[in-house]
Amino acid sequence: MEFLHGLPSKVHSSALEGHNTTFHFDLTGAGGGQCTVKVAEGQLSVDEGLHGTPECTVSGGAADFVDVVSGKTNPMMAVMTGKIRISNVGQMMKYARLFGLG
Repeated sequence: MEFLHGLPSKVHSSALEGHNTTFHFDLTGAGGGQCTVKVAEGQLSVDEGLHGTPECTVSGGAADFVDVVSGKTNPMMAVMTGKIRISNVGQMMKYARLFGLG
């Protein structure tokens, strides 16, 4: 969850202009939890818990998610092997680069 909570300081507000979305992250195991990442009005926020209606939900093991965001595991392989599940792959692909995932 540390990666997600650090997003607001990593993503420049100019990159967020014109974007509006809500993501739910539901990660299990040590270091996991539930949080909502929301992009609206040029701002990105991360809140504990699942709030609102998501356009994309990402779930799986927290350790597997950390491996993906750190570059240790290929994101496509994590999805194909079921370690990470994404409800709306198109939405994730749209925002992956913005979030620093691609």
